[in-house]
Amino acid sequence: MAAFEYDAVLLDPTRLTLVSLLAGVEWAEFGWLRDEAGVSASALSKQVSTLETKGYVEVKKGYVGKRPRTWVSLSETGRGALEHHVAALQQVVETSRRRADDS
Repeated sequence: MAAFEYDAVLLDPTRLTLVSLLAGVEWAEFGWLRDEAGVSASALSKQVSTLETKGYVEVKKGYVGKRPRTWVSLSETGRGALEHHVAALQQVVETSRRRADDS
């Protein structure tokens, strides 16, 4: 049986969703990320903190007018981790296809 090298941080579906969303943008506003991921603000905050601790995202805080805003960006480390994780998932699919064809 093949050993697939998943990224342990990205095994969590919410974190995988977040880095996948961030891969398509330079910076994402917290509210947009919350809505697109379909999670509460507190759940998003917790997951972003985990990703930031691992170096997968960068967080920038500022203001739009007088309203505080938070923006999140996928770091190069995070992009590499996502690519590696997706490659491991693709290996699973390919292995499954080969086994099905051999049957």
